[in-house]
Amino acid sequence: MSARVSGVAAIVPFGNANRDIAFAVGIAMVLAVLFVPLPPILLDFGLAVSLSFSALILMVALWVPRPLAFNSFPTLLLVVTMLRLSLNVASTRLILSEGHTGTHAAGGVIEGFSRFIATGSFVIGIIVFAILVVINFIVISKGSTRIAEVSARFALDAMPGKQMAIDADLGAGMIDESEARRRREELEDETSFYGAMDGASKFVRGDAVAGIIITLINLIGGILIGVLSHGLTMGEAANVYTILTIGDGLVTQIPALLVSLAAGIVVTKGGTEGATNEAVLSQLGSYPKALYMAGALLLGIALLPGFPAPIFVALAALLAGLGYTLQRSTAAEENAAAREKAAAEANDATEESVAQTMKLDDIRLCMGDALVSMVNRPEAGLPAKIKSLRKLFARDFGFVLQSVRITDDSNLPGTTYAILLHGVEIARGDIRPGSMMVIASSEDSKDLHGERAKDPTFGLDVLWVDRGTADAAEERGLTVVDPESVITTHLTEILKDHMPDLLTYGATKELIEGLDRDYQKLASDIPGGQPTILLQQVLQALLSERVSIRNLPGIVEAVAEATRKTSDVTRVTNHVRQRLANQISKSLTDPQGFVPVIALNPSWEREFSEALRQNGDDRSLVMSPQRVQEFVLEARKEIQRFAQHDEWPAVLVSPEVRSFVRSMLERCSPATQVVSHNEIHRKAVLKTVARIGG
Repeated sequence: MSARVSGVAAIVPFGNANRDIAFAVGIAMVLAVLFVPLPPILLDFGLAVSLSFSALILMVALWVPRPLAFNSFPTLLLVVTMLRLSLNVASTRLILSEGHTGTHAAGGVIEGFSRFIATGSFVIGIIVFAILVVINFIVISKGSTRIAEVSARFALDAMPGKQMAIDADLGAGMIDESEARRRREELEDETSFYGAMDGASKFVRGDAVAGIIITLINLIGGILIGVLSHGLTMGEAANVYTILTIGDGLVTQIPALLVSLAAGIVVTKGGTEGATNEAVLSQLGSYPKALYMAGALLLGIALLPGFPAPIFVALAALLAGLGYTLQRSTAAEENAAAREKAAAEANDATEESVAQTMKLDDIRLCMGDALVSMVNRPEAGLPAKIKSLRKLFARDFGFVLQSVRITDDSNLPGTTYAILLHGVEIARGDIRPGSMMVIASSEDSKDLHGERAKDPTFGLDVLWVDRGTADAAEERGLTVVDPESVITTHLTEILKDHMPDLLTYGATKELIEGLDRDYQKLASDIPGGQPTILLQQVLQALLSERVSIRNLPGIVEAVAEATRKTSDVTRVTNHVRQRLANQISKSLTDPQGFVPVIALNPSWEREFSEALRQNGDDRSLVMSPQRVQEFVLEARKEIQRFAQHDEWPAVLVSPEVRSFVRSMLERCSPATQVVSHNEIHRKAVLKTVARIGG
């Protein structure tokens, strides 16, 4: 049954087609009671119906899972309130007109309530009635009215924010249109419900006030009519009419109290899910210690003089027993959950171990047995130095380096380390733990005692010495390096050479997802079937020449521009490099503010230009292997002349042949930049330091 169906109509035993008629007839009959006198038997029936409806509403309020599921409650509250007031009018008519005949004048229900609850004494009846009125009017009705008022205000204030959240989820693709429509309808129903409850709560308070006024009218008017019209003495009239009035007040206030309690339960549910007993008992029973403490408090009260000790001891024992039972139940549930979790973790660990065996680390540093102590010693600093590489690569190249896994490998010689990329060894080195490496030629270090070797990174002549000799070498101006820095430097250079291999498809997607939304959209709109793969290839080409990709938004814009004309990766990359001209020029500028370059002599420029062939987007360089070898030898001679002084000028060529010259030189000198005229910023100052070919 839908929650939108009225509670009264839902229980009327008519077919679906006639429920609306039955409901309308019921409302008409309630209104008729206001004007048509009722015999006592029909009044008894009406009062019984009112009491049963009130009890039903209270039970539904207890079991309803959430307030919105009972959104017909405000309408139902108005109906039952009107029913009680109509019966009040009918009972008042009977009390005032037939009260002189005895306490049975207004029917058996009113007389029964009066004699049972008031125990035949109108004084007790007045006191009980006054207490019920206070409970209903001051405690329950006032509190539920305030809660409904605040809930309505908060629901209305929160409506725009919730609407925006629904629209945001719909725009992000987290929900579809039908789910968004359902949420909007639920939000509107919630706001309407709390607004209606705010108004309906006023019915409850008004009903309580009306009950008090009607009771006073019945009491005063009945005594006056009995004395003046029917010749009763003041005592007889007071006794009869007070009993009838109190019975009428009780039979009205008890249903009103039930409905008020139902209203309070509904509005106080708030965001609690589930039936009231589930919500309350599950939360009270979740804390066995609280039950123990409550039992201890009752036991302490039982020990006080004058208190009925058996009652408090029994209640203390009941609470303690309940706490013990809940504690055992909770412990059993926790143990079962722990066993299930342990079994699941064991299965996950088994699956993970198999997965780990199959998984290849992006970067792994394997250490020989004699080098393991460098990792285990906290003062060594090797893990910290390797960890700092991530910041270095992020700052210098805009590339987030994957974590480096450090493991021991018994298959390696004791003092050897190996660097693996995707499970393949790409470099290894040999160091001396506990010693220091002095970079010096044999002539410079002939009077130093140590073990001669080669630097693992650059192949320079080095000498491994103890720390005392290292201090002496440092005083002479020689370069001294600790073993941890040797490994870190070697790893850094290796990773710089293999950055394109580390920029996988997943890493490229992470870089794109880190962009602002506008640039993410631009990247996804790059022409071609696989824009992410095209962007990955361009970024790999830039990293292979050690060009920083930190300005990723500018790179995405340049790729989007270039792909309008061509899909060739080389031509797209060249266009990107032109957009990064300022960045490239700044990276090549020396301390004096010049961009030192090695140019080609006119003969080589002419020969390269004549050897260039183009077929559509495809370009090729038709040059004999002998001439290529001669060019590489001449270029390497000039490059090495500057490399001896740790200077690395760029090779300047025309834009058409830049990529071909780069491919020729990357094997003999990968650190040398090859730039075209278009990649030099207009404000950069060139300084030609040499020419290839004289």
